[in-house]
Amino acid sequence: MRRGAALPSRNRANVETLVRRSFLLPLAAFLGLLAAVPTLVSIAQADGRANRPDILPVAEIKKGMKGYGLTVFEGTKPERFEVEVIDVLSNFKPRQELILIKTKHPRLDVTKIVGGMSGSPIYLKGKMVGAYAYGWTFGIEPVAGVTPIRSMLDDLERPLPKMLHGFPLYALPQKGTHRAAMEDSEVRGRFQGEVSDYSLEGHAQQIEKTRIASLRGESRLTPVATPLLMGGMTSGTVEVAEKYLAPLGLMPLQAGGGGQSRSSQPEESGFVDGGSLGVDLVSGDMSAMGLGTVTRVEGNKLVGFGHPMMNVGVTSLPTTRARVLWFMASQMRSFKMGEATGALGALVNDRQSSVVVDETVIPPTVQVALTVRGEPGAPYENWHFEVAHDRFLTPALLGVAMGNGLETTAAERRNVTWTMETEMEFEGYPPIVISDFGSSPVGTPSASQVMQSTALKAIGQVLNNPWKMAKLNKVSSHVELRFARDVARLVGVDLLTPEIDPGQKARVRLTLEPFAGEPFTRTVSLDIPRHFAGKSVNLSIRPGYMVDQVVAAPSDLTELIANLEVGTELPMSLVFSYETGDGGAAHRGVVAENLPPGALDVLTSTTSTFSPLQFESQHHTVVPTPQYVVGTDSVTVKVRENLR
Repeated sequence: MRRGAALPSRNRANVETLVRRSFLLPLAAFLGLLAAVPTLVSIAQADGRANRPDILPVAEIKKGMKGYGLTVFEGTKPERFEVEVIDVLSNFKPRQELILIKTKHPRLDVTKIVGGMSGSPIYLKGKMVGAYAYGWTFGIEPVAGVTPIRSMLDDLERPLPKMLHGFPLYALPQKGTHRAAMEDSEVRGRFQGEVSDYSLEGHAQQIEKTRIASLRGESRLTPVATPLLMGGMTSGTVEVAEKYLAPLGLMPLQAGGGGQSRSSQPEESGFVDGGSLGVDLVSGDMSAMGLGTVTRVEGNKLVGFGHPMMNVGVTSLPTTRARVLWFMASQMRSFKMGEATGALGALVNDRQSSVVVDETVIPPTVQVALTVRGEPGAPYENWHFEVAHDRFLTPALLGVAMGNGLETTAAERRNVTWTMETEMEFEGYPPIVISDFGSSPVGTPSASQVMQSTALKAIGQVLNNPWKMAKLNKVSSHVELRFARDVARLVGVDLLTPEIDPGQKARVRLTLEPFAGEPFTRTVSLDIPRHFAGKSVNLSIRPGYMVDQVVAAPSDLTELIANLEVGTELPMSLVFSYETGDGGAAHRGVVAENLPPGALDVLTSTTSTFSPLQFESQHHTVVPTPQYVVGTDSVTVKVRENLR
């Protein structure tokens, strides 16, 4: 046949059929195999790798199957509730399915989805399938999502590091313990920014942005929020806690509980499947406990919750057994009301599918003592409690608890002036003392004000430093209250010597007006150096607490801690300042002022990124005052030419 000649129609059809068959049959076989492979891989990975003979894989779960779950409805003993499978939601989380169930129990018919039930084990055909973990906010049916147990067991089998935050994970850090340098894996959760700019509010906002980004694109089916049951806390304190802790996924609720520190808790039996699991963030005279349920105990370890508590990875937070008092019904989200009954172990892993607890780990905590003086007849002036150790949680919980102690001791709404001396002990460093003070017409400082304190900022700076992991062992805070406005306003500044001869003193008269008192004056004489002859000198007048002393920017943790105590000038004073005209430099803990010309050029390196901090040298004259002063001002003195 000639090239290009057309085939007869019948032959052409036979050839086309043959070609089609020869192409389509292998293609169909390949596509069938390809379709089967991802299904198998998806099931294997979505259901988790870990396996046990007494668990039921997700692949064997069918619509309509009936079984039961275990949770504590009251007291400490788990009880059964009935469940029925609605269906399996594929790829709900990355590589993780979700089993949808309906629950049946007289109490659940009323409460629907319950915070604190997270982790309740679910059984089908007599085998464990997963943990009750997800629900709809404002849901009107008792429908929940179950996290497959194999995904949770994968978290249980994850290896843990020997060191956490530079300290042994499985032993209490002792004084003198080697502090390892910060590793990349331990930076998660640290404040991102210059350590000098640290603030609790800024840190909380960073955490919230990270959490929102991680939730973007997810369905409305959300984790059953972990209720943070706050005992011995005022309603105002709980509101402050919500502002700072809600970004972590916690739901602060005013409740009872606590009353004893971990060291004084009674001995009890260990955790059990379906039993209550508490995460003890604050314990002692006041408490804050995250409440959930144990899913499965294996040896000294267990998995629970069926979702993350805060999704922070490897950690070491105190855990406790707990007692349930009641299921509180709510149209938004019901929750268990409970209290801690006995400290045991630590939450060591906080992952997508579960939390992991190890009963043998003794977690680090911060011992706190708060003393409040000056409230006549106050029945409670001394407070003792412990808080969990964490870059963000520690300063946040300290602020909440200390503010609560202040408000409880002296819930006044009258004029008050207060001081707070806070001593803090970091592992391996001498104690340092930070001073805070204030004056207010609306009463004692609240938790919101304590959150802004210099003491908490200092703790946050150290725990979030970029050089080395730090451990805070102890905090002791002493608050003095004076129910009066011990404050005076700077209402007038008169320059008595507008022009002076070289070497002559400048004289300034100040007018101060105390709160609810008569104005008074004070005259101050100031030395002006002779080298200002022919020039004008600008004198700034500020309260002492507004004048920060110059310190060198820290280059390591030791220098940072040393800088914290430098602070400001005398708080109860007025400070007269002027620039001397000479330069100064600060480097590696050393501050040099009034350097001669050319000295800065010698000190400044062109090859190092750690050149000294340069500044204009200032001369300060500190004038003590009987009260805190508010207000600032300035005057200019002219120095005559030197006629000699």
